[in-house]
Amino acid sequence: MGRGRRGRPVHGWLIIDKPAGPSSASVVAKAKWAMGAAKAGHAGTLDPAATGLLAVAFGEATKTVALVAEGLKAYRFTVRWGAATATDDAEGAVIATSEARPTPEAIRAALPAFRGDILQTPPQVSAVKVAGERAYDLARAGVSLDLAARPLHVARLDLVAVEGPDAAVLEMVCGKGGYVRAIARDLGAALGCLGHVGCLRRLSAGPFDIGDALGLDALERLARSPELDARLLPVSAGLAGLPELAASPQAAEALRHGNPAALAARGLAAGTRAWASAGGRPLAVGVWRDGMLRPERVFVLD
Repeated sequence: MGRGRRGRPVHGWLIIDKPAGPSSASVVAKAKWAMGAAKAGHAGTLDPAATGLLAVAFGEATKTVALVAEGLKAYRFTVRWGAATATDDAEGAVIATSEARPTPEAIRAALPAFRGDILQTPPQVSAVKVAGERAYDLARAGVSLDLAARPLHVARLDLVAVEGPDAAVLEMVCGKGGYVRAIARDLGAALGCLGHVGCLRRLSAGPFDIGDALGLDALERLARSPELDARLLPVSAGLAGLPELAASPQAAEALRHGNPAALAARGLAAGTRAWASAGGRPLAVGVWRDGMLRPERVFVLD
């Protein structure tokens, strides 16, 4: 495939280990350049100070970004006790301090209240929209916000290590819309000692794991090379966890045109999201109902 002025039609996923410093958008831009791709996006922003897994989608894989974003995400993070900050992390100004410090036993005893289905108030500096504007823009303009609590599912929250009296390392697995900074803030408040995130690393997102990630140095070294192309995961990697349904030639033709198609799906419950394939290549993802897959997104792969 030749590269045109606007890039070549690359389709698939590249998993990047983002370092602290650059924004998620700048990492996506660098990955897009390195692949010589026409189109790229990502499945879940990391703050500039955060590190870890950033799943970058190219071409038709961008149609599965929302599905990946809905999956569970795993984080390892350090909570620093004794101070609350304006941003709930180490980047913000200290707004309150405490001399109290929690014991490991007290931390463990407090964690069950943050597991399961909880309500979480986003940080003042967050991407939540308020009257059409991002909360972080309003907060940086000096506006104090009264953000509503939102439901969050926390599948796991465990104490991993204690780094002296002033810090603890935790791991969390949570659903879409979770803020690790809010967990640190609220845990510090519950323990009566205040707290904020010192450092944060994402370990997984949906079907993707940090073990498959490529660092920025390697990305630059392999840019525009067959070796980098070989690191590209298929579009279907973003569909892992959804049932795959094989399509006949007739069904494939219907799906390519965005029409419902009859597929064999033994035991699949009505309303289940699934994807159809032909020869292992994804054709469409949609909702299974009345013996048919009703496509929501159709893939056009070269």
